[in-house]
Amino acid sequence: MLAANRVEPRKPSSLTAGLLFFNFKSLEEQMEKITVILPDGAKVELDAGSNAYDLAGAIGSRLQKAAVAAVINDNLMDLSTKLNDGDVVAIVVDHNEAAIDIIRHSTAHIMAQAVMRLYPNVKLGVGPTIEGGYYYDFDLGKRLSVEDFPAIEKEMRKIMSENLLFERQVVSKEEAKKIFKDQPYKLELIEDIEEETVSLYNMGEFTDLCRGPHILSTGRVKAFKLLSVAGAYWRGDEKRPMLQRIYGTAFPNEKELKEHLERLGEAERRDHRKLGRELDLFSIDEEFGAGLPLWHPRGAILRKIIEDFWKDEHIKRGYELIATPHIAKVDLWQTSGHWDFYRESMFSPMEVEGTDYVVKPMNCPGHIKIYKSHTRSYRDLPLRWAELGTVYRFERSGVLHGLLRVRGFTQDDAHIFCTPDQIESEILGVIELMTHILKAFGFDKYDVYLSTRPEKFVGTQENWDR
Repeated sequence: MLAANRVEPRKPSSLTAGLLFFNFKSLEEQMEKITVILPDGAKVELDAGSNAYDLAGAIGSRLQKAAVAAVINDNLMDLSTKLNDGDVVAIVVDHNEAAIDIIRHSTAHIMAQAVMRLYPNVKLGVGPTIEGGYYYDFDLGKRLSVEDFPAIEKEMRKIMSENLLFERQVVSKEEAKKIFKDQPYKLELIEDIEEETVSLYNMGEFTDLCRGPHILSTGRVKAFKLLSVAGAYWRGDEKRPMLQRIYGTAFPNEKELKEHLERLGEAERRDHRKLGRELDLFSIDEEFGAGLPLWHPRGAILRKIIEDFWKDEHIKRGYELIATPHIAKVDLWQTSGHWDFYRESMFSPMEVEGTDYVVKPMNCPGHIKIYKSHTRSYRDLPLRWAELGTVYRFERSGVLHGLLRVRGFTQDDAHIFCTPDQIESEILGVIELMTHILKAFGFDKYDVYLSTRPEKFVGTQENWDR
């Protein structure tokens, strides 16, 4: 087990004892008072030594019951955090987005504790939250499957029934290394921490490396479910050990969990990999190559319909269609900057008659070469060129996923050559085309991400700043 070597005597670990600890104040503190400020400006007077959980109780018992964490002076903190005079405090309740994330993170710790109880020699990786849930990576002597989930979930429920406190502890890096001396992945994480101290969380006999915050106690998790298990390289590096990643989710109540599981079930029934196989649209053959889809006749017909629609809509808006080869000399990618800035996502070069070539990861250099093939006049602008160009990118095997993450795909790509005073109207035209095509396929709600200048960029900073 991961047992912390305490510098101080161990605090109570059950919730009942913990609340006594949380609320215990010296005679001096009971005589002193502090005032904290709520988000609406209201002031609450408390005994010195009170924490955020005490504040929630002073406001109302219902709030205290629903409390998960607190925002103290703009920092998300544990409910057990001691308050100071003048602090601005907001109580975070269980249906808040940040609160749900904390509940899931705490459930990941509970899952790790359960796995360690069942498999004492397990080596622990990391256990972050992700969209819709959480995961934790384990290095085990046996291969886990969904058949192991009932035993793990049973142990998790036992831990929840024990109502163990999440106790935060700050120690030096050297002390942390002693605590995790039998946990190589934790030791590696500790080495990467720049600060001289690290924070740990203790739940009974279990200790984990974590920044927090966490829920008050294990008994505050009301609804959870383990979902799947998959392999994952340590820190995403295929040269490092393959760990076993258990995915799960948690919600404030069983009703929300049930609704979420129903949505997952519906998504599984609509999984494009399943439909592609059942409708005979495409396949991915390991002998041919991972991440390289093979389009069957039915799938090819669907592609043609989509591509014809795409071409027609572009031509209507003044685009001209072009086509570029699948490979090009390495020299071209060095000139374009891709070789220096995008090399890790490109395939290795192939030698052809003494010259190195590489399959293209992008279409941009080909479009630029067409533009530079003869002298252009500003009267020719704007030029709108579009291509359905097949590109190839080196994606690690661990992230390949059906048609969503592949190594070869056909990209809707276009480049517009225009004068500076034409930029605004051209951008508006691109947005109109984009929204038209999305709506044609039934996408009425979507997120838009604006790309700005990255750390690695080509061109001059002056032009980027214009």
